[in-house]
This record gives sequence, structure tokens and C-alpha cells, in this order.
Amino acid sequence: MSAVADHTQWDRDPALNALETIFWRVEADPSLRSTMMALEILERSPDWEDLVALHQRALARIPRLRKRVVDAQPPLLPPRWADDPQFDLDFHLRRTRLHEGATWRDLLVAAEQMVRTPFDRQRPPWEAVLVEGLPGGRAAYALKLHHSSTDGVGTMQLMAALHDVPVPRAGLAPAVPSQLGRAVGLARRLVGHPVGSVRDGISYGLSLQRVLAPPAAAPSPLLAQRSTNWRLAAIDVDLEPLRRAGKVAGGSVNDAYLAALLGGYRLYHEAKGSPVDAIPMAIPVSVRREEDADGGNRFTTVRLDGPVGLVDPRERIARVGEIVRRARVEPALDGLGVLAPVLARLPAPVLAQVAGGMARGNDLQASNVPGAREPVTLAGVPVERLYPYAPLPGCPAMVTLVSHGSTCCVGVNYDPAAFTDGDLFLTSLEAGFAEVLALAGGGESARWVR
Repeated sequence: MSAVADHTQWDRDPALNALETIFWRVEADPSLRSTMMALEILERSPDWEDLVALHQRALARIPRLRKRVVDAQPPLLPPRWADDPQFDLDFHLRRTRLHEGATWRDLLVAAEQMVRTPFDRQRPPWEAVLVEGLPGGRAAYALKLHHSSTDGVGTMQLMAALHDVPVPRAGLAPAVPSQLGRAVGLARRLVGHPVGSVRDGISYGLSLQRVLAPPAAAPSPLLAQRSTNWRLAAIDVDLEPLRRAGKVAGGSVNDAYLAALLGGYRLYHEAKGSPVDAIPMAIPVSVRREEDADGGNRFTTVRLDGPVGLVDPRERIARVGEIVRRARVEPALDGLGVLAPVLARLPAPVLAQVAGGMARGNDLQASNVPGAREPVTLAGVPVERLYPYAPLPGCPAMVTLVSHGSTCCVGVNYDPAAFTDGDLFLTSLEAGFAEVLALAGGGESARWVR
């Protein structure tokens, strides 16, 4: 499927699903805001009129961009997408220029201010900003979205539509039945084959219990504090060395990536004199299928014990791969699909308390989203990098990787109240990647964007 496909399918269901309803309503607690950002580095600043025209075409192809969220009455019903009668592109698309002599860090500070600013909930929940005045004559394009609009894969589909490149299809799940589909199938088998179906039901119930249970690892005391502040950082990692490192240990790129993050956590805790053996962590797993419409939220969350204490990176990659593979074959993998409809019906303050408690129990959330494999342009200007920033839902850090050509662009979003020494945390993550990349044997290293 290419980016010129029928993106009107984003509007197929005007009602927010249960997960999207949670993202929208959980912001009764400001620390649980659900803002995402895709931050692109451009070779130069594009012509402004060309950029405006690009967004006007996107508005015609993706009507959802003109819609706002309308809360339902009574609140037990899900919110719905409805046309914004006062839609104004000038509000959603802006440009700004950094001060003379600005650095890459100045760009990230500007991005922090942008993601910390709440959406106007009476307007469509997206904004785009062209940031000019970067070193070397470069510019940046920042697209800010609310998580109720879409997930990471859906964001890449939207970016593809803006850039006229093929939509990334890698990483789409095999046909995974919905929780309703599983229930209907089980009922049918119960009528025809009651003994086997009861056995299947018991197996599914035990799997659901495992999936919904919190990780055994206790949260790190070192990371116990929380705030509403976000700090953003960006790191480049060459894709092929990371792939080779995973293969050396019998794992995947994703296994190597997660092992590098856990290595960074270990080094940070050791430097602080507070080592831990494991941390509770969560990773999203896409349940999106080839036939699904673009956009929306179609993922579940896997919670697991991150093996921080394994010093050998080869052993750590192997262990991570084992844990993730075991989680992916759980019959009740989409346990979130069972829990979300219940949570979505709670009053917003109660929902924030319950969902916030679950999210704060994770010391790390990490995501890996396939990106564009070929060169990408925005309004005729080459895109050099794309850094993803997912929400920080009450946990110490959310780290997201998007592949961009031959580079893994890693966006780090962390809470400075939890990581009180931000420089040490980032240095530790860099060292964690170095441990893993050393397995590839090529001398490659991760590079912070500074």
C-alpha cells in the first residue's frame, strides 16, 4: 500500500475506541498527558508556501485532521470525532526561528516546550511547527499529535502521507483475533467440542492472568520521584551494526535495542551506588493487520521484568529475546483489549488514578517503530533524521526507536525528577549501546545529537 491510498479510512469509525478514550480522559491528571511528537531534521528550510500547500493536500486526503474530539453525554459513552466548524490551518501550522547561534540543544528545549503545552481540546488535537535557524542552515519540522488520534505505526502512516513515500508495512501483526472474536470462537467450539473448548478456556484464562499481572520486579527506589516535566534527547545508532549485534546473540534488532537500554539503566544505578537486578518495564506490541485502515490505535502492552543485572550484553540480548518471544505467544496477548473497555467507563478522576497507578509501576517504557527505508523529502527538502517522542505516562523514561534509512533514530523522553542526574543518565545510555554494539565487531558507537 502506498501513501496515496484512501486515507479517508481514518474516519471509518467516528467513535474513539476504549484505548483512545483512556488516552483522552486520563489527562484529568496532568502528569498523564498523552502528547506525541515526530521531530524531523531537514537539510534546509523548505519554501513556506510549498509546506502550506502540502498540509492543505493532507487535509483533503485525511479528513480526520479537521476533526475534534467531542465528549459524550452521558460520559459512559465514548467520545466521538466531529468536524471543527471553526477549523483554521493557521492555528495548526506555524513557523518559528531560533535565536542567532542556536544549538541542537536549543531545538530540543523548544520541542520540550511544545510537547508540554496542552492541546486546545476544542480543536483538532494536532499541531505542526517549522523551526528555522538550526546549525548549518538546517531546519526542523515538528508534528505534535494526541495519542487518542493514533499510535506509533499510525503516526508513521500519517508522516508517509505528508511525504509521499510508501507507508511502512513491516511490523504489522499476523491476523490476531480481537478479544470479541476470541470469545465468539470459543463459544462456537464449546457447542461442538465441549471438552476441548473448556480446556482452551482454562488455558486462555490462565494466560490472561499472566498478561494482566504486574511484573515481579519491584520499581527502583532510585527512580521513585515523578513530576510533570519532560526532558528530550536524541541519539543516532547505525542500523546494521545493531542488527549484527542482535544476531551474534541469537536475537533481533529489537532485542539488541532493549538490551542496550537495560545496560544503560544498569550503569546509571551502579554509578549512583544503587544497583538493581531487574526493573519493571513495558513495551507496546502492534496488533495491526494488513487489512486494517490507516491510523487509530491498534496495539497492546506487554509488561515484563527487564534483566538489568545481566552484565554480559550477549547474555542480556538472549534473555530479552526469550522474555519477549514468550510474551508474544500468550493466547491472551491483547489483555489490554479486555481491560480497556472497563477502564474507559470509569469517571475521569478515577480513571487517572487507576491507569496512572499502573503506568507509574513501570521504570521503563520502550518502543520500536519501522520507518522509511528510502530517501524522504518534505516539500522538496531532504529529511535527514526523524526522532520520535512518545508520551511519558507517569514512568521515569519512554524511549522510542524509529528506523530512518540506515540509521536508528532514538528519541529519549525522561522525567528529571526521577533521573536527577540527566547527564549521567544519557551518558549511561550511550555506554549501554556501546556494550551491545561491541558485539558487532566494527567499532561503531551511538552518537548523541548535541
